[in-house]
Order: sequence, then C-alpha cells, then structure tokens
Amino acid sequence: MSFWTNKRVLVTGGAGFLGSYVVEKLKERGCKNIFVPRSRDYNLVEMEAIKRLYRDANPDIVIHLAAVVGGIGANREKPGKFFYDNIMMGVQMMEQGRQFGLKKFVALGTICAYPKYTPVPFKEEDLWNGYPEETNAPYGLAKKMLLVQSQAYRKQYGFNAIYLLPVNLYGPGDNFDPKSSHVIPALIKKFIDAHPYPHPHPEPYPHPHPQPEPYPYPQPHPAVTVWGTGRPTREFLYVDDAAEGILLATEKYNKSDPVNLGAGFEISIKDLVQLIAKLTGFKGKIIYDTSRPDGQPRRMLDTSRAEKEFGFKAKTPFEEGLRKTIKWYKSFKFRKSHNII
Repeated sequence: MSFWTNKRVLVTGGAGFLGSYVVEKLKERGCKNIFVPRSRDYNLVEMEAIKRLYRDANPDIVIHLAAVVGGIGANREKPGKFFYDNIMMGVQMMEQGRQFGLKKFVALGTICAYPKYTPVPFKEEDLWNGYPEETNAPYGLAKKMLLVQSQAYRKQYGFNAIYLLPVNLYGPGDNFDPKSSHVIPALIKKFIDAHPYPHPHPEPYPHPHPQPEPYPYPQPHPAVTVWGTGRPTREFLYVDDAAEGILLATEKYNKSDPVNLGAGFEISIKDLVQLIAKLTGFKGKIIYDTSRPDGQPRRMLDTSRAEKEFGFKAKTPFEEGLRKTIKWYKSFKFRKSHNII
C-alpha cells in the first residue's frame, strides 16, 4: 500500500473496460493522484497531445492501457488503423515519458504478439519464434514493438519500462458491440438476444375465470451462428484478476523480460459455446460458419514467471466469471431497454 503513497499515476485507457478496474484498485490501494485522460481531450496518436498530457498529469508512473482493439472481424476490416494507432500511441507515450523523466512505464502487450504456431503453453522466450496469426498480426506486431522499445530504452537510458502480455480478457463491463467485440461478449449477446421473450410466460388464469386472448408461447430459439469450426482453443482471464496482476507488476517488477498474465488453462471454442449456451439458457440450434476464419489454432500461456516475479496468480474460476459477466449484460440490456442508461 505504501508504494502508492504520494505517487501520481497516469492511466491511459483508464475509462475503458480494463482501465476502470485498474483505477478502482488503485483507489483501494490508497492512490490519491490518478489522472485518466479522455480521448476527446487527448488524441494519443498525436505527439502534441501526448506532450500536453504529460504536462497536465505530471505523472510518476504511466500505466499504458489505451489501445484500439477488437475481435477477428474488426482486425480484418481495419488492419491499418489497428497497426498505426496502436504503434503511434505506445511509441510516443514511452518516448515522451523518457524525456519527461518518468519513474516507471507499464506497457501492455497482447497474446496476439505470439507466433501463430507457438507451442502450448506459450512461454515468453517463444515470442520471436515466428510470425503472428495473420488476421491480427498488424495489431500484434504494433503492440510487440513496445517490448523492443522498452528493452532498448532500459539498455541505453536506464528507463524503467516493463512489458506485460495479457491473454484475452472478459468480465462485467466488456464490449458487447457485435462489430468489435471479442468471442465471450459476442456469444453472450447472441445467446441472450436470441431468447424469444425477456420474461417467463405468464401462468394462464385459473378456471372458471375468463381466459385471456391466446398468448403466443415461445417458439424454439432461433439459430445462432458462430464463426469458424469451433476447434481452436483459447484462454481467458477475468478482468478483475488482470487488473490485480498489472498493479502487482507495477509495484514489484522492474526487469526488461516480458511477462505473461493469464489463468493457465485452455478451452475449445466449441466447449466455450456450449458452456455459455447452458449458462444463458439457450436451447436453439448452433451453426458453425466454417467459411469464417478460426484465428490462431491454440492459445494458452505459461504463467509461472508472473507468479515467481511478483506473486500473481488468477483467482476467479472461469464459470464463476462467466456467470458474473452474463448477469451484468442482462442488467445492462434491461437498463438500456428502459432508457435508464
């Protein structure tokens, strides 16, 4: 807790999905000076905006979470934007931090930086043993350059930058926009939105009271289409666990080697689909659109370095995390439909 006393912390992306959890945990740790820039005020692709941000925030530590992210579809549609925006934000944030005299820079990479055919579990030393999976390579490589920069800056300038590699995140507050969401929120939305009625069918009036007009009983759920074959495997980290890992690394880790942040398990997309269908009560047909890309064949991280270096180990059981995420989305959908948000 004393680590954060009198520290001024700049959290880019602090109003986003992961960032909101990081900011909340910073407050719980007693951090009083947290600066969260908004994109409407600071376009982090532009150098002058970044310089102004450093002047305004005057930080001791930067936790750089801001990124342009999305699922396979979004990456395929806008590979140039995913590359340019991410590399420009990261490279300029770190360079200006170095010039500013920053005490520590925490850079978040991505599992998409790993080679397409990395042996499972992914070890940090395998990071350079091949080209990333094609559909998200521009994004993965843009984020990977932050590792190169952090190591070069530590060697030449003694700049304390660390690089973390989180696996796919999920949890309450995730992005459920079908145009840009990742697989878990996309599936949750599809299955819940496919329910014929939002509430249970009302009981019929007891005889001999007059019966109401026939109320249409729910028809079988419409079919839901899932991208790909369902064979690839993925690993998922609950967002609250990820935020804890980031802050533990900020407090305790000061080396140039990259560090995986994950939960240390893998599940096939097909098994994931079946699990989310069960948890949402979906009874309809599931269709696998095999004309769509699968993405990387397998994903699972070796998480031993994070545990050894700064004591991080994911705590949230996967099914529990899914239940919390589903509950949040149902509440969000209800509030949105009733104009409460």
